[in-house]
Amino acid sequence: MTVKRLMRIIPGLFVTISVILGLTVNKWWFAFTLFVGLNLFQSGFTNFCPLEKILIKLGIPEE
Repeated sequence: MTVKRLMRIIPGLFVTISVILGLTVNKWWFAFTLFVGLNLFQSGFTNFCPLEKILIKLGIPEE
């Protein structure tokens, strides 16, 4: 598993889980969905993603 693949898997998992929790537990879980979406949006412009830095520090191979 590489950083590039995990950069797609983890946000997708976060969005899926938070939508399910928003529909079943509490509507405030949709705020987490919004946070993930905004982070993906800003990383598209700035090329900076905190998750990428965390994964690299954990020793996940970049390629």
